[in-house]
Amino acid sequence: MSEEILIFGHKNPDTDSICSAMVKERLNKKSGNENVKAKRLGEINKETKYILDYLKLDAPQFLESVEEGQEVILVDHNEFSQSAEGIEKAKILEVVDHHRISNFQTSEPLYYTARPYGCTCTILYKEFVEKGLEISKEEAILMASAIMSDTLLLKSPTTTKHDIKALEELEKIAGIDIKAYGLEMLKAGTDLDDFSEEELINLDAKTVEKNGEKIVIAQVNTVSIEDVLKRQEKLEQAINNVISKEGVSLFVLAITDILNSNSELLVLGKKANVAELAFGEKLENNTMFLKGVVSRKKQILPNIDKNM
Repeated sequence: MSEEILIFGHKNPDTDSICSAMVKERLNKKSGNENVKAKRLGEINKETKYILDYLKLDAPQFLESVEEGQEVILVDHNEFSQSAEGIEKAKILEVVDHHRISNFQTSEPLYYTARPYGCTCTILYKEFVEKGLEISKEEAILMASAIMSDTLLLKSPTTTKHDIKALEELEKIAGIDIKAYGLEMLKAGTDLDDFSEEELINLDAKTVEKNGEKIVIAQVNTVSIEDVLKRQEKLEQAINNVISKEGVSLFVLAITDILNSNSELLVLGKKANVAELAFGEKLENNTMFLKGVVSRKKQILPNIDKNM
């Protein structure tokens, strides 16, 4: 047998990143390509652990880097800065993603599916349907979990009619009250007490570059912004360590209240004023409150990007 084709999402993986890799492996195998294997580029978070424990599934194996010429499929990302070490020299066969396309190029043609949906798993659900492939209960729950995670139970502005329809159909296959399950899943992900400050700022952090400046936008979900901000001094120390060590110009930590759909931004770095320009608010004690802002992809990153 030839070397396996590796499937993986981005570094610091969230639920969609892990579930998409696992679902894509199953989809490809059902399509006749057995030589594929899901991997992960970081530790799973508590929300994802809840899902895997519920389904009694193991997490994909950890992958730190890829060798030159390794055949890979990317899900839930395309930017090389968010991918495995060595990705520039890998052979990318396919991308399935719902983010902007940035800093991406290949030496050979590939299959590329990019749709502006709320979740990568919504795209994969449509691929199942288009190919006429049966979706198991396990696969339905994996995809539904990712959709509810990325869209915050369909309340995020990233939610599309495609996500809503997919979740409706997947709930029928799953045979459970998917919204009740989803709320418990989201709550599991907001248990932050046993994370260090260093771990908190890396739970779901994405690095992008603009005009030669490195930007990190991290996000944590909670049911109490105030509880997270009790740790502000230590969070700032951890963030400043990253800024100094990695040459980051702007570090934004979005603390998102999943129940009330608001976020508090903790902003540090020499380009901190960009956040003020982006949202028309003043930073007070390095923070700003943004009502109705929950999406990094649609509400935070685009505004930051336009003002860098």
